[in-house]
Amino acid sequence: MLGQNGYVACCDDSAGSGVEELAARRRLLKAAVLARPDRSGRAPAGDGAGPRSAAAGPPRVTAGTVVDASPHVLTICQADRTERLSLMPATSAWKGGPADPTALRTGDRVVVRLDPSRRGVADRIWANIGRVAGVIVERDRAGIVVDAGATRGRQVVIIPRRAEGRIQVRFPRLEPGYLIDIIGLRRGGVFEGLIPATSQPAYRADQVPWPSPVGSGPLSRLGGTATWHEPVGQPDDVEGIAYPMLDPDPGCGDQPSPYSGRVRMPYLCVGSRVDVRNDCTGESRLLLVTSCAAVARLFSDRCVTCGTSPRGRVADLALASFVTLGGELERGCFNATITIDR
Repeated sequence: MLGQNGYVACCDDSAGSGVEELAARRRLLKAAVLARPDRSGRAPAGDGAGPRSAAAGPPRVTAGTVVDASPHVLTICQADRTERLSLMPATSAWKGGPADPTALRTGDRVVVRLDPSRRGVADRIWANIGRVAGVIVERDRAGIVVDAGATRGRQVVIIPRRAEGRIQVRFPRLEPGYLIDIIGLRRGGVFEGLIPATSQPAYRADQVPWPSPVGSGPLSRLGGTATWHEPVGQPDDVEGIAYPMLDPDPGCGDQPSPYSGRVRMPYLCVGSRVDVRNDCTGESRLLLVTSCAAVARLFSDRCVTCGTSPRGRVADLALASFVTLGGELERGCFNATITIDR
């Protein structure tokens, strides 16, 4: 069936009723949460669905599946609509490495950072990008199996020969029990690991060094490393923050996890509001805590995007929020300051 623009209406056919129902529920949930009055007692402005995140302003990121890519226009399909984006000479892309936007193909899953000064113009595009972080539990000639946490389960990672050297510089021990964090391409049900996503060599999950003390008493402002994750069961443009210490979620506590936590932070609950600032760009955004980032507690690596972050991972952002704050997905992290909104 053809849509209004003459393209195949893949949104209706490929998404299915389950995705449409999920999107509808998400809109209702956001309207309920984000319609809360602010400190002045006034409800935020906007339509009934509310903004895409707790921060005001137009969306900076869009995502979908490529329907058509010409030298000047990128057409992507989303759950309920088709979107056409202009491609400029300065528009850049990543598809396993730096690429020209003309390298995009029908069916590619893309995340697009929009030009802030020109409506409907793509600034940067990431195609089929994925990330797997967790503990190696199996290894054979075909690849490795990574325990990525309760919400993401076990994932198989294939490391092509051309990427082995680069990855083993950071992860020399690709053996069970060791931590790993890799960025790469998702091709159907296969994840191809290409780039190490951390700045330090891996540790065994049960031997990660403890971070230095960060002071006593309640913490409302904390500097450290912000990383990103792929949404599970949600569109790529959903925003939010997965936080390492949720209360009373047992999945984020020291028990029953087989690994002890490594990040000392205050407890929060789902729905809490956290202001995240990219210390490299100065951009900040108020985000809602949407889930637990228990795996992030196992890493003590520090981001070196602009200087060295004062401590390890303090926030695991949804992919879209990471890009909106100026993060480059292939770099894996940025130095951040998070402030808990009381």
